[in-house]
Amino acid sequence: MNDKIFTKSIKKQFEFDEEVAVVFDDMLSRSVPHYEESQKITEFFALKNLEDGGILYDLGCSTASLLINLAKQTKKAQLVGLDNSDAMLHQARKKADAFGANIDLVNGDILEYKYKKANVFVSNYTLQFVRPLVREKLVKKIADALEKDGVFIFSEKVISHHPKLNKELIEFYYDFKKNNGYSEFEIAQKREALENILIPYSEEENILMAKNNGFSHCELISRWANFATFIAIK
Repeated sequence: MNDKIFTKSIKKQFEFDEEVAVVFDDMLSRSVPHYEESQKITEFFALKNLEDGGILYDLGCSTASLLINLAKQTKKAQLVGLDNSDAMLHQARKKADAFGANIDLVNGDILEYKYKKANVFVSNYTLQFVRPLVREKLVKKIADALEKDGVFIFSEKVISHHPKLNKELIEFYYDFKKNNGYSEFEIAQKREALENILIPYSEEENILMAKNNGFSHCELISRWANFATFIAIK
C-alpha cells in the first residue's frame, strides 16, 4: 500500500500505529536512501557472525523484512524480532506466515527485555528513537548480552555538526524524497511529526557511544549523505 499519511495535515506526533504499519514498507523504500543495499550489507555481516545454534536479535524489527530474508539463508540459528508496536508485529506475522519464515516475534520493550547470550544484535533506524538519556544504557545492555567477538550492526540517520554542511545534507535528502514522489507538503508534515521524536547523533557520536559502552571497535561500513550503517564488535 502506498504511503499517503502526510498528504493531510498532522494532528499528532509520529508513532508506529496501524496507519503507519500498513504502509511502512513503502515508506521505507521511498524515505530511506539505498535501503535494500543497507539491508544486504547488514545481512552479510550478520550471517558471517551468526553461529549454528546462536541467537540474533533485531531491535525494533517493524515488519520483519530483515528477519524474513535471514530466515531464507539460515535454518540453524534463532532469529528474534522485538517491537513494542502491536500494529507492526501484526504486519510482520502476516509476512512471516506468507514466506514460511521461522522467526520469533515478541512484543517487548528493548530497554527492559531480558536478552539471552547472542552472537548478533541488529537495529535499523531504532536507536534514534530512543531518548538520549537512556540510549547509552541500551548500547551497554546490548554489549553485555553479546558473546565475545559478537557484533552489533546498526543503521541510523546522522547529523553533521558543521551547520552549512548539515543544512546541505538535509536539502539533498529532501531532493531524494521529492524524486520518490513525496511533495514538499508531505515532507514538511513528516518533519514536524518527528520533531523531538527522532533525535539523531553524528557519525562520530555513534562510534564513541559504542566504544564507551562495551565495544572494542566500531566503524562505519556504509553511508549515503546523512544515512549510515555501523558495525560494533565486542
